[in-house]
Amino acid sequence: MNDGFDWDAVGESLPLLLEGFRVTLLATVLGTLVAAVLGLAVAVAGRAPSKFVTVPVRVVTEFVRSTPLLVQLVGAAALFNTVEPLYIGITVLGIHYAAYTSEVYRAGIDGVPKGQWEACRALSLPPRRTWQAVILPQAVRNVLPALGNYAISMFKETPFLAVITVQEMVFEARKYGAEQFAYTEVFTLAGLIFLVASYPTSLLMRKLEKRLGH
Repeated sequence: MNDGFDWDAVGESLPLLLEGFRVTLLATVLGTLVAAVLGLAVAVAGRAPSKFVTVPVRVVTEFVRSTPLLVQLVGAAALFNTVEPLYIGITVLGIHYAAYTSEVYRAGIDGVPKGQWEACRALSLPPRRTWQAVILPQAVRNVLPALGNYAISMFKETPFLAVITVQEMVFEARKYGAEQFAYTEVFTLAGLIFLVASYPTSLLMRKLEKRLGH
C-alpha cells in the first residue's frame, strides 16, 4: 500500500469498474423502460371513471413514494430470494420511479388543450383511438425532458443495488477497495465514471427542454 495516490490501483481496477458499469447501465436502461411504461399505465388508470381502479392505484403509488428505495430493494430481495438479484433491482427501480413518472405523465396529459378532447368527442372517436392518436403523442412529447432527468436520477441511485449483491460499479469498487486497501483511488475513479456518463446526458436534456419550449 502506498502513502500517496496509487495510480497502479487505478489502472488495475478500471476493467472491474467498467464491467460493473455495464451492469449499472443495463439496470438504468431497463429500469427506465419499466418506469416509463408503468408510469404511463398508472397515469391513464388514474383517470379511470371507476373508484375501484383509481383508489387502489392511488394507494399503491403513495405507498411506493412514502418508502425509501433501499427498504423496497431489501424487502423485495427477501420476498423473492430465488430470483436473480439484478432482475429484482431492475423491477424495484422501475416500480419506484413509475410512482414519480406517473405524475409527470399526468401533468403532460393535463397539458393537452381541452379543445383536443372536445374535437375527439365531436368526431365520435372511441376512447382508445383518442388516447392513441391524439392525447398520448402530445403528452409524451411534453414529458420527455422530465423522463430523461428521472433516468439520470435512477442512474445515480443504482449503487443501492449493491445492497442486494448486484455486481454494479460501486459493488465492484467496494470489493476491490477492501481487497487492496485502495478505497480512495477506486472510488475516485468510480465517481469520475459516473460524472463522465451523467453530465453529457444532463446537458442533452437541457437542450431538449429548450427545443421543446419548456
